[in-house]
Amino acid sequence: MLSVLMSVYHKERPEYFDQAMKSIWDNQSLKPDQIVLVEDGPLTTELYDVIKNWKVKLGEVLDIISLEKNLGTGGAKSIGLEKCKGDYIAVMDTDDISNPERFEKQIKFLEKNTDIDALGCFLEEINEKNEIIKDSVLYPQTHDSLRKFFSKRDPIAHPTTMFRRRFFDKGVKYLPSLVMAEDTLLWYQAFLNNCKLANIDYIGLRFRRSSDFYKRRANWKKTIGLLKFRLFHINRDLNYGIKADIYAIAYFLMSISPSFVKKILYKLFR
Repeated sequence: MLSVLMSVYHKERPEYFDQAMKSIWDNQSLKPDQIVLVEDGPLTTELYDVIKNWKVKLGEVLDIISLEKNLGTGGAKSIGLEKCKGDYIAVMDTDDISNPERFEKQIKFLEKNTDIDALGCFLEEINEKNEIIKDSVLYPQTHDSLRKFFSKRDPIAHPTTMFRRRFFDKGVKYLPSLVMAEDTLLWYQAFLNNCKLANIDYIGLRFRRSSDFYKRRANWKKTIGLLKFRLFHINRDLNYGIKADIYAIAYFLMSISPSFVKKILYKLFR
């Protein structure tokens, strides 16, 4: 059984959300048995209208959880996870687009490779008009290479991930303590709890990169929090060493750089 876990909040654009839903239902070669949608706080009328239309269309397939206040993606997904019934749990962001064979290819891989607990895939980046602005973002594929890669960056693009239920049974949780780095915290827990990770050689997701991405101001408190967590927890607990510390500091400096510098560095290292 396959569950898809999503959370939506009031700033999401209704047309993006509707496209995301179409991509995991109308256009998928293997449709999910359950879609768990967490309404992360009060939404706009337009978003409620989209949800209403999908509820009429999907019926019992769509489980909706309404939160009174916004908890952030980590808190919302933690609550939604409790509602997921599937042995396989895919995550999906409400402004991205899953490519048609994503779920089918991921499940086939997991059925063949029973030791893997969490599986990602490659992605391409799109803009607000659904135009491709980067045609392939690649990641390492084997567990050992992913563990090594984590000394610099997240080993799996979280919106591409399909989990086995046992991934969370091993003690891994969505935690909202590092709001800008919840994905990083998830993979840190995964390696500490001996979960096995992999990526498949398939572009399974269109990741939306908004035009204001490089102009966003870094949140100093959260950015410094991520740097400290890298230096004093991830790099120490996973024995990454001084090179990882240097990279963490470099990433911190990039995060607080002017937008034009950030844009150049992002294109070089993405």
